[in-house]
Amino acid sequence: MSNTPPTKAPTRRSLILAGGGMKVAFQAGVLQVWLDEAGITFDHADGASGGVFNLAMYAQGMSGTRIADNWRALRPLAMVRPNWRGMLRGPQLKSLFRLDHLPSEIFPDWGLDWGAINRSEVDATFNVYDFTDHELVVLPPTDLTPELLVACVSLPVWFPPVVTAGRHWIDAVFATDANIETAIVDHGADEVWVIWTVDRSGTWRDGLIAQYFQIIEAAANAELGAITLRITRNNELVAQGMGGEFGRHITLRMLEGSVPLHYLVNVSGDRNRRAVELGVRKAREWCHREGIVLKDPLATPYRDDTTVRFSETMRGTITFAGTPHDGAPVGPSHPSHPLQFHLDITVDGVDRFLAEPAHLARARGAVDCDALGGRRPVTAGWFNLFVHDDDPAVKEMRYHLWFTDSTEHPLTLVGVKTVRNDPGFDVWHDTTTLACTILVGHIEPDGTGESLARGTLRITPGAFARQLTTFRAGGPNPARRIGGLGRFVRALLGDLWDVYARRWLSWGPI
Repeated sequence: MSNTPPTKAPTRRSLILAGGGMKVAFQAGVLQVWLDEAGITFDHADGASGGVFNLAMYAQGMSGTRIADNWRALRPLAMVRPNWRGMLRGPQLKSLFRLDHLPSEIFPDWGLDWGAINRSEVDATFNVYDFTDHELVVLPPTDLTPELLVACVSLPVWFPPVVTAGRHWIDAVFATDANIETAIVDHGADEVWVIWTVDRSGTWRDGLIAQYFQIIEAAANAELGAITLRITRNNELVAQGMGGEFGRHITLRMLEGSVPLHYLVNVSGDRNRRAVELGVRKAREWCHREGIVLKDPLATPYRDDTTVRFSETMRGTITFAGTPHDGAPVGPSHPSHPLQFHLDITVDGVDRFLAEPAHLARARGAVDCDALGGRRPVTAGWFNLFVHDDDPAVKEMRYHLWFTDSTEHPLTLVGVKTVRNDPGFDVWHDTTTLACTILVGHIEPDGTGESLARGTLRITPGAFARQLTTFRAGGPNPARRIGGLGRFVRALLGDLWDVYARRWLSWGPI
């Protein structure tokens, strides 16, 4: 009898491209990183609802970057068209919009080749719901047609069902938004990698549109929770040598994204590109946490020939922590010190700025505070416009300024305007009030340091009116300059819409 231990079977890895409507643009950015920068390979891939678009491109053999570029180039308004004829039927309304133009217009723009997809050797599964027989149908690439791909995203009320051979086909989202079970049971996955963009915040919003999508969230998240619990229980039994439901340990790897897009309502290509780049950024961060080595990041494919410049002046007071900077003793009643800054903010490349989730611009100017040595030039500065971390409905404007005191000791001013929809009309307060901290040393934007002073700065109505007159655009020709400034302003207003108007109008998660 041989003493050679049995060879361990190789790990089978499954990619789950979950649904999320327009939010799956984020998913495309993740694929750029996972497939191209990390070089991760998968033995099986499954798609549901909006995720089937990315799955079709993947099954055809497109790179992650090509998939991401398709979403970067997408004009969101081209995705759907009003169903005027259906709306005219009154109480017999068939749908609000239609998708019958996708096979002739959008799919060719994406470079979908149905012969290549049908011949694909990729083990892929597309989920669609057969309403006629009330059955979740899992299609291999060989059975996929342009019409069935449309059916995979035909969400009732919004889009009509696809009718073929007397059967009505619709989006599978109410049956599954991520068919993890078929990956484990039918395709032997030991590792399941899920890209999830359905909102899990649990924030309830009134209104018919909001509640429609919250029904979807309830169905999708409940199913995800159930399969996650089954995997956890399975793994506990496997660890005890009791086999478990699936007979082996299952590793579930989740990358979640809070994507600042509505599931369906999006009219801005810039916002779409921003979702792609958010996926790229979050995937790189996720890989770093997971210890996955990446190749050199791929260059962001945006034109940088337009600029926007504007000035901003804010005034307020700071209070030193313990002792003032000049060394004089300070008691609890030590008065606050006036501080103001005047900045010239420059957006180098509007295309890049609007697509980049961090919305990063340069800031130069001066910080003026007698307690810090008078008017001191900003030697380096960064400004971020309306960025978010985990909640797209809470955004921040961030300021990070390096300067020195009169004795050339390095200091950093860090400021944040927090923009959220609190009770009452608070948009003016949120966008004009800066909580700031003075740190000892020149601290990098992601770093921390010793706090020297804290305070609050504000923009007065007069200063705000003057600020509006300082906006200037640069570019190779008048059309590019006007277009760049217009897109910048629309993006600013769109972010304010996300925080305030959508909640007032009950449009649901962004």
